[in-house]
Amino acid sequence: MKYKTQIVLAYFASCNLPKPEQEFLFAKSLGRKWRFDFAWPEHKIALEVEGGIFTRGAHGSITGITRDIEKYNAAACLGWRVLRVVPDNLCMLETVYMIREAIKEGACE
Repeated sequence: MKYKTQIVLAYFASCNLPKPEQEFLFAKSLGRKWRFDFAWPEHKIALEVEGGIFTRGAHGSITGITRDIEKYNAAACLGWRVLRVVPDNLCMLETVYMIREAIKEGACE
């Protein structure tokens, strides 16, 4: 399942979310080139789009799932909160509310 990044960014902007960084490289300190689909680095919030689970792509294989587990665990150890959605849920209010809540909770730290 594909999605159009520009449509997602326009939707987020229309919902008054801060603009996320795309393909954000987050684990340089570990010598890794892992990226988040969307990230709000100042809040250490990431949004990952889990599209490969539907297409039998790399992320849907056992190897891909294992790599994603490693990536998400490393992100957690670095203090990131990773939110995960499927492409069909990107431009939904539920996703916007989830991001807003994560940003709001992080503001107290």
